[in-house]
Amino acid sequence: MHYDPVKNVFAAVIKKLPFTRVLFYKTLDLMFLRSWYVRRELRKLREKAGSKKLNIYDAGSGFGQYTHFMAKNMTPCDIYSVDVKEEWINDCREFFGTTGIKNVTFGVEDLTRINHKERFDLIVCVDVMEHIAEDVTVFHNFYNALKPGGYVLINSPSIYGGSDVHGEDEESFIGEHARDGYSKEEITEKMEPLGFSLYQSKYTYGFWGDKAWRLGIKYPMLMLNASKAFFILLPFYYLFTLLPVLFMMYADYSSDNEKGSGINYIAYKK
Repeated sequence: MHYDPVKNVFAAVIKKLPFTRVLFYKTLDLMFLRSWYVRRELRKLREKAGSKKLNIYDAGSGFGQYTHFMAKNMTPCDIYSVDVKEEWINDCREFFGTTGIKNVTFGVEDLTRINHKERFDLIVCVDVMEHIAEDVTVFHNFYNALKPGGYVLINSPSIYGGSDVHGEDEESFIGEHARDGYSKEEITEKMEPLGFSLYQSKYTYGFWGDKAWRLGIKYPMLMLNASKAFFILLPFYYLFTLLPVLFMMYADYSSDNEKGSGINYIAYKK
């Protein structure tokens, strides 16, 4: 299936009022386990930096969910938020302008063609690299864009069931993906020759996280992809499934997964 048609429906709704967009961000933070992991690691990196002002690059910002979180919770900071989709960037620019958030600027950029030089202390790239075939080019661009001592946080599906692929004869659940996912070893092998050093790597969406994703995200998305009329039934669906989904997500979030269908990877530039 393809996420973009469903995303575009949400985009049309949230652009109408700032309140609906903030509510949408909070819903994404609640329902997507990856957001739990990403926000936890961002808080840790903010604490590690102490009082230092951070220059942050949100590399593939989408709806602006993590840009909004960082603008509120990573201060003091300046954020440059980019995406390849101009319409999404324009929507974000308009929304952030109406909310009075001053520490964020936006741009339309292709990560395979950026040319920033030692500009950022932190690069955040959430669920983007699986969409880009030329990943080593992007990693090289990230290295050039980071200041010495800077960090890059990459969140992506993993090879252990990421994109809902569990065998060589299976295809990705997400039609827009250029690859099924990464292993810790693959990312390290691609990034270390460029000058990066591994800081931390964690597998996410283990046993309980995978079950939560299927019940809370995959099955509703399949139904929405089949018919937009299912939007009307979503509240009733989650009336029965939300609590079990959240309990399973918390179980995963509290575990040290040996393997999982997602990976949260942090590297730094010496």
